[in-house]
Amino acid sequence: MGPSVIRAATPRQEAFTHKHAATIAALPVLGAALVFYLGSTLWSVVMSFTASKIFPDMTFVGLRQYLRLFKDSLWALSLHNLAIFALGSLLSLVLGFFLAVLLEGDVPGAGIFRTIYLYPMAISLIITGLVWQWLFNPTLGLQQFVRDLGARDFVFNWVADPQKVMYALIVASVWQSTGFYMVLCSAGLKGIDHEVWQASRIDGIPKYRMYLEVIIPMMSFTFLTSLVLLSIGAVKAYDIIVAMTNGGPGGHSVLPSYYIVDMYINRRFIALGAAGSTVLLLIVVAFLVALPLINLGLRRRKA
Repeated sequence: MGPSVIRAATPRQEAFTHKHAATIAALPVLGAALVFYLGSTLWSVVMSFTASKIFPDMTFVGLRQYLRLFKDSLWALSLHNLAIFALGSLLSLVLGFFLAVLLEGDVPGAGIFRTIYLYPMAISLIITGLVWQWLFNPTLGLQQFVRDLGARDFVFNWVADPQKVMYALIVASVWQSTGFYMVLCSAGLKGIDHEVWQASRIDGIPKYRMYLEVIIPMMSFTFLTSLVLLSIGAVKAYDIIVAMTNGGPGGHSVLPSYYIVDMYINRRFIALGAAGSTVLLLIVVAFLVALPLINLGLRRRKA
């Protein structure tokens, strides 16, 4: 039997491979995403209509798990906390834009300051949560430090206060993510044509009016992207809760992601956790659909 002959690829095949190389390289990732992400999502939706507890039980129970979910006061509290956390997280974008404006142009040491502000982003949320847990600790952190300086009546114990624990989580989250949004806003500012700035100088327009009336509207896509990322970050927030409060005190720092994982792992109620994850998915989809529609409506009104 003679040796096998390896045929060289034809010019047409080479052209096709070269043109679609990126798509071909991405196919394994897309396949994994379809199997694991879409598959797990469909599995959760199906499980939410069953009687599954510790083990899957395919007995169909209709909307029973959803009714049980919305009767659970802890789930209602987690949604309330999510709204507070999402609104508080907007400070990351506000501060990030403010820092980007301050460091715009030929500012001495701008590169060093950008690195310092971006550094917290390199720290995992678990480490961030542990550091801020220590800072809020009444016997080791800022409260004790200030008392040692002589202010014996100073109180700074937010992680143990049901009314303030969410603000503690917001402070830690904003500290960790502000640098990232500073970089996004800096990229958006650099994308603005220099002629716009030159025209404003010629017309004598004050800088604050220039930012409010021209620059910020021109950066609408940057802000829209940031809002999408902020919403995803708020929905996914779990590590920082585990590290700082572990859901306490009394469940007042529980977010939906923490509630769902707790149902799956600790309480071992698969169906109820799946119902929670399905509701959370619908909230995210509604938000992601609403933002582009709002942006489109604003653009049409301007036109």
